[in-house]
Amino acid sequence: MMRLIQILFVIVILITVTGMSILNQTKFGQSPKGERLERIKKSPNYVDGEFRNVHETPMLTTEDSGIKMMMDFLFRNKARLSPVDSIPVVKTDLKSLNPQEDVLIWFGHSSYFIRLAGKTFLIDPVLSAYASPFSFVNKAFKGTSSYTADDFPSIDYLIITHDHWDHLDYKTVMDLKQKTGQVVCALGVGQHFEYWGFDPSIITELDWYEAAKLDDGWRLTATPARHFSGRGLKRNQSLWASFVLKTPSFNIYIGGDSGYDDFFATIGTQYGPFDLAILEQGQYDQNWNLIHLLPEKLFDAATQLQARCILPVHNSKFALANHPWDEPLNKVIENHTDSGISVLTPMIGAPVLLNDSTQQFEKWWNDETRG
Repeated sequence: MMRLIQILFVIVILITVTGMSILNQTKFGQSPKGERLERIKKSPNYVDGEFRNVHETPMLTTEDSGIKMMMDFLFRNKARLSPVDSIPVVKTDLKSLNPQEDVLIWFGHSSYFIRLAGKTFLIDPVLSAYASPFSFVNKAFKGTSSYTADDFPSIDYLIITHDHWDHLDYKTVMDLKQKTGQVVCALGVGQHFEYWGFDPSIITELDWYEAAKLDDGWRLTATPARHFSGRGLKRNQSLWASFVLKTPSFNIYIGGDSGYDDFFATIGTQYGPFDLAILEQGQYDQNWNLIHLLPEKLFDAATQLQARCILPVHNSKFALANHPWDEPLNKVIENHTDSGISVLTPMIGAPVLLNDSTQQFEKWWNDETRG
């Protein structure tokens, strides 16, 4: 018996040491400390050692245990989580784009590039072929990782909504480091960038309803989202946010990840109407319906934001939920009837001309060869 206890003790020690070694890898980032932590403690959104949502938000809204749901996700047979063939992608020459043309290019999931009046913005770039600390977990759909950091021009503003692996990819931001002029992120996320060697002087962190002046007539404001954060075992040490990008010509809502809440109406009243709202639509589940936007809530949120047009993102690159891979875009088309809101559904990599309201988009995801 004593021998068995000794063996179990050694196994526990080995597992603990291995786990700590993994979590201490640089790519996991670093929890806020020093002056940054002192600023965080003064935030009205930071309570009892962690950031909180506007309203109470349990991660799971089901009686099933988290372990059971994880086992179901990993081992239960599920139909069409991934396409059977490559996702179609347009490889646009980003460096040759007309610097005076207002354009948006989506790279799948929640990564997109925007050029407005010559200024460049890159939001939540994940160019890696996986969305996790490990290359064998959350692999990208075939064909969706065709862009690399070398394809990008200089980035004036790198915007990070929160620090989850499918929104903040260590390799991507490090590859883009020399091309990045300014980093604007939610409060606390800057600790990762400083730990990774980014000059603190180029990092701007915003709490909800704080704003950064980018130029005359250009303003970026952090607004609430209903979600959570964390890259390791401890959650909610940094904030999650949506953003309002106000320019002399455009008003754009950058949604990040968020479940439905009444702050959409508040944001619409205070900062709208919006020419474009970029809203997550994908990787949802009734089991966690408070932290991701369900299809039936997409147009409610867009209407309350007073959005004239929406771009549905958070789909078509990773299978992070149990729905068919193409369901999010099919639901968008199904639900937008009579909404009065235009919907952009570009192919990955295809330019969206922001001044051309007549631009048409094919249902590229409906090709039967992709399952």
